[in-house]
Amino acid sequence: MAVYTCRLGTPAGEILTRKIEAATENDVRTRFEREGFRVFSLVREGGARRLLERDARHLKMEAFLHFNQQLAALIRAGLPILQAISMLARRQSNEALRSVLRNVEGRIREGTPLSEAFEAQGTIFPRLYTATLLAGERSGNLDDVLLRYSAYAKQMVGLKRKVRSAISYPIFLVSALTLLMGVMTGFVIPRFALIYRDFGTELPTLTQIVLSIGTGVQANLVWLGPALAGLIVAGLIGRKTSYGRMLIDRALLKLPLIGQIIRDLTTAQFARSLATLLQGGITLVDSYRIASETITNLALVQASKPVLQKIREGEAFGDSLEQAGWLPPLAVDMIRVGERSGSLKEMLDELASFYDAELEARLNQLTNMIQPVMLIIMASLVVFVLLAMYLPLFSFISALGVKG
Repeated sequence: MAVYTCRLGTPAGEILTRKIEAATENDVRTRFEREGFRVFSLVREGGARRLLERDARHLKMEAFLHFNQQLAALIRAGLPILQAISMLARRQSNEALRSVLRNVEGRIREGTPLSEAFEAQGTIFPRLYTATLLAGERSGNLDDVLLRYSAYAKQMVGLKRKVRSAISYPIFLVSALTLLMGVMTGFVIPRFALIYRDFGTELPTLTQIVLSIGTGVQANLVWLGPALAGLIVAGLIGRKTSYGRMLIDRALLKLPLIGQIIRDLTTAQFARSLATLLQGGITLVDSYRIASETITNLALVQASKPVLQKIREGEAFGDSLEQAGWLPPLAVDMIRVGERSGSLKEMLDELASFYDAELEARLNQLTNMIQPVMLIIMASLVVFVLLAMYLPLFSFISALGVKG
């Protein structure tokens, strides 16, 4: 027996979600249909769900975007949705996507709408995508909606690539500095300590400090290594808890320049997601609810929660966002102008493009600032250690010259 999560429609038009234990999916459908419900989607918990999640991890964005472009072209050419999905599933080279499309095809054959068939795949597809499909189904412009989402996804992929490329070199420098410190304190300095132990003279204070650090690290490697590994594991585990993640996200927002980069990235992504949904004909309330799911920083998520209730109560969208407190003042002003002029969708697109450029400038600023600082620190460390290690040798050679 397996547990199924079912999304149902009642004769009165209500949407319900229920869980039921049954042997097969057909048993679940038969039972609910006899009771007068319309079955929108069924998701099996356990083995099948884990299989879908495994497929999600292997689903490449490039393959997904290519599929959307092909689907839009086939629909625009007049092919029925079921035939288009079936054709693309057969020709799909990405195994993970082909498996998911087969599942979607089966649901469509049973009468499930396209948006609900994709939504039934769980977390494989973002909520923004399934909402976009729903908007396309309602408006009858599914091909335009798919192309618009593809353009949005390409811009988001490009934005994330810029962020990764900008931080990769600073991360490399920090890793190199950490490795250098480990080699110096764990291997180089203890070798010099063995040499100076037989000198019989008092070593310079600088040399004594460095030797104490090096020999101390080497003597305590037995517990320092596990302790460091334990701290890393504890940090990774804490990052997965909501409380630990909240602490980390709040700390990141307070960091100079990094906090502003996070706000700019979130602003650009949120504005572009909201514009995509509004252009698909989805209401502002639903668009905001879905677009806010693209916010990944928990501190900003918490600050954004009251906005939904405020716009439901009829408060101006720009005023509600201003009270959230994390959007830049310029972004709030631009949204206000778009809201009052009736061009909110266009203004959100302009806003996203503006903060894309701002983000790129700040990333370049961060990279240009970190690189020389890290190089200076690395050079200073090497000079400091070498000076401390060779200073007694210089003194010893000088003493020999005086005696000679």
